[in-house]
Amino acid sequence: MNIPRKRAPTIRDVALAAGVSTATVSKFVNASQRFSVEVEARISQAVTQLGWSLNPMARGMNTGLTGNVGIVLQDIRNPHFTSMVKGAAREAAKVQMNLIVADAAETREPELAVLKALSRRVDGLIVSARLPPPVIEALLAGSTPVVFYGGPSPDAAHHSVCCDSYQAGRILGRHLRDRGYRRISYIAFPTARWSDERWQGVQQAFQGQDAQFTQFEATAPVSEEGERLASVVLLSGEMPDAVVAFNDLLALGLMAEARALGVQVPGQVAIAGFDNIAYGRFCSPALTSVDMMSEAVGEVAMRRLVQAIQGTRGSEVDVLTSRLVVRESTAVSS
Repeated sequence: MNIPRKRAPTIRDVALAAGVSTATVSKFVNASQRFSVEVEARISQAVTQLGWSLNPMARGMNTGLTGNVGIVLQDIRNPHFTSMVKGAAREAAKVQMNLIVADAAETREPELAVLKALSRRVDGLIVSARLPPPVIEALLAGSTPVVFYGGPSPDAAHHSVCCDSYQAGRILGRHLRDRGYRRISYIAFPTARWSDERWQGVQQAFQGQDAQFTQFEATAPVSEEGERLASVVLLSGEMPDAVVAFNDLLALGLMAEARALGVQVPGQVAIAGFDNIAYGRFCSPALTSVDMMSEAVGEVAMRRLVQAIQGTRGSEVDVLTSRLVVRESTAVSS
């Protein structure tokens, strides 16, 4: 017995149900034009009730766009970056765009060929402002819209989304200063220029105080480096009374190895980091950190990228406000 198939809904069905033209439906779902709240609500309701979705291939033929956007992460294992993806994916879904994720794996020279290949598959890219200059130059020389995250854009023509790393360092430095810490060590990641900005902010918070500062350098911003540097940072010369790490992964690695070395945290040394990744809440002691608004950075960057693809946004810098999250790792012993 032949059972008749139910016809798939079309854009015309959506337009008829919403009482608008097919052109209006197309502009709405492609986010190329805004309409009144009432009209957009009717279209959304019609799309949901009919179970209609715009065919990406058809959209590409009509607009010349792929319907894909890309984000290049420095290290997909770092929860800071996966939170960024979460925010970016949520914004991409609102305009029915597919998000493609690429991992640069914290290498000093990411495969330029991979990035070039990705740029041909997407309508726009979100990338780190600390990619090597040759890679950034190649990206900027192309026609694919680019939005940078983590720091200011390398040029005045592209948008960027970040937190103020200097200010983030200052608020953490003030916290340590107010709790009486005066011998401060920093585990830096020199490849990232905002590593130095964070350290400068920490030091500025101690102006007028009799404080001592020491810097150590990590070869990668990962927990294994925090473990490797622990004996050097904690046991060579006078022990610091507080250690600030470039990010939470370094801080967590340092804290784990400190325990193995018999160094009490925070009894003998306080430890803090940046990013406020989820792991920091669940370790013991819980890690004090500066929240660099990872998920919000992803959201705003994707919003700006969609605007750049549509040609409705110029070059600007969105500076989000970081916040200090105080936990047990910087508590003062009674």
